[in-house]
Amino acid sequence: MKTLQPPAAAEPRPAPPPAKKDRRSWTGWGFIGPFVAVFALVFLAPIAYSIYLSLFRDQLIGGNHFVGLDNYTQALQDSQFWDSLARVGLFLLIQVPIMLGIALLVALALDSGRLYGKSFFRITIFLPYAVPAVVATLMWGFMYGTKYGLVRDINDAFGVTLPNLLSPDWVLASIGNIVTWEFVGYNMLIFYSALRVIPTSLYEAAEIDGASQWRIVRSIKLPAIRGSIVIATIFSIIGSFQLFNEPSILRPLAPNALTTDYTPNFYTYSLSFNGQQHNYSATVAIIMGLITMVVAYVVQLRGMRKGA
Repeated sequence: MKTLQPPAAAEPRPAPPPAKKDRRSWTGWGFIGPFVAVFALVFLAPIAYSIYLSLFRDQLIGGNHFVGLDNYTQALQDSQFWDSLARVGLFLLIQVPIMLGIALLVALALDSGRLYGKSFFRITIFLPYAVPAVVATLMWGFMYGTKYGLVRDINDAFGVTLPNLLSPDWVLASIGNIVTWEFVGYNMLIFYSALRVIPTSLYEAAEIDGASQWRIVRSIKLPAIRGSIVIATIFSIIGSFQLFNEPSILRPLAPNALTTDYTPNFYTYSLSFNGQQHNYSATVAIIMGLITMVVAYVVQLRGMRKGA
């Protein structure tokens, strides 16, 4: 009589070599490693060093001393800082809507297909953005001068007296004109690029329904490019809070109107390089960074909210 043999147990599959698995897990880090290193070096490290500086104060006796949040308390009570912040806030509320409105109107005109020579107009409007800010500011500054340039020529030619555009009452509007001239083309290109990717089937359906051009703009184009409008608005807000080139370059032409604390960035620069107050300068810069971040985030939330 034959005895039944129990079936042989299945042999387990060999586990993959751990070294190969480890190599696979590090492959992703190999791709993003260079970016992480550069990002940490040029972005995170300066922020960390600025925060470190803001916690100390350079004193005549004893050198640098840890003062905690005393610099922040001083900055929040600094009338020069608040005056400069109010100035750029006013600049932002007036100049940004005007600039973005002009850019949007130009982009809609170019996208309408009814503008003859739109390629010429597109490159002409974008061209000022290619002009360096220093060159643009110097050019407009000499045009504004009442003792030279375009304003003086108009006064002499027509026997009129135009207002001094570099006076304390007009210099902020003059800077706003320069910034608008520089960046209308940049924002126009953002809006125009967004308009070009809207499906043409939406326009065809609207024409079949008898929608007017204004209705197409209001119901199709503007909702479709809302994300681009929000992005351009955020960029413009950040640029307004960082206003520095124009007032610093125009200051030799208008020393009585443009003080060293005219904008927060100009104030920070003056504290650091003219007053040697590096710790307090870092404090003001950190506060401005936080304010800019909060305002930009609020605008993003409000702009991307459904039904907004």
